[in-house]
Amino acid sequence: MKPPIMVLHANGTNRDREAAWACELAGGAPEIVHVNQLVSGELRLDAFRMLVLPGGFSYGDDLGAGRLWAVKLRHQLSDEVTRFVDSGRPVLGICNGFQALVKAGLLPDDDGSSVTLTRNDSARFECRWVYLQHEPSSPCVFTRGLAEPIYCPVAHGEGMGAAADAATLDRIEAAGLVALRYVDEAGARPGYPGNPNGSARDIAGLCNARGNVLGLMPHPEDHVTALQHPRYHRGEGGGLGLRMFERGIEYAAQI
Repeated sequence: MKPPIMVLHANGTNRDREAAWACELAGGAPEIVHVNQLVSGELRLDAFRMLVLPGGFSYGDDLGAGRLWAVKLRHQLSDEVTRFVDSGRPVLGICNGFQALVKAGLLPDDDGSSVTLTRNDSARFECRWVYLQHEPSSPCVFTRGLAEPIYCPVAHGEGMGAAADAATLDRIEAAGLVALRYVDEAGARPGYPGNPNGSARDIAGLCNARGNVLGLMPHPEDHVTALQHPRYHRGEGGGLGLRMFERGIEYAAQI
């Protein structure tokens, strides 16, 4: 049977259908669920094998991007989410979902106070395609064994990864919690716009120590078929984000 995947919706998220379609193409059985259905007890998170927090502007990004969604996760759904993560089941947060995971303290590996996602270094909304290279030393289940960089778009105004100090960054890197970095087309460390937000050390995605929770700012769900490549009609291809969903769902099916 296809593992059931919860795509969690909150008021203002707008990438639910794309995330659900990516999960379906990758072999899962996605269901879009409003966060209030969990809060009310209508549905239970433990009935699902994987959780996806999609992108958008949850609650209008009032009080900061992802912050109010994080309050729901941390104070109304803390027990359910903690059990889900501790069971080893995979969690993927994309863009606004990544922001919520960080501000809820689920990423990278502490209460979230030492790491944040803040306004882009360019001081403007960035919408462009970027290359992502996975870190082989990372325990992340979504990036394990990827054969090539991922090519997908970003669309955010608050995606710059920042830490309290250099020592925090060193600790995160030493623990293998950096899952993805921005690179240029040749695979080298980029400047702007290859790193579209000025994120410290070109970090594009973080995972927890176990590797079953991943958050990233770019949108792999927007490049899951060859036709979605922006230069498909010029004969270019590769770099599908679908591979990440396949890795996550393969792992979910085994838990």
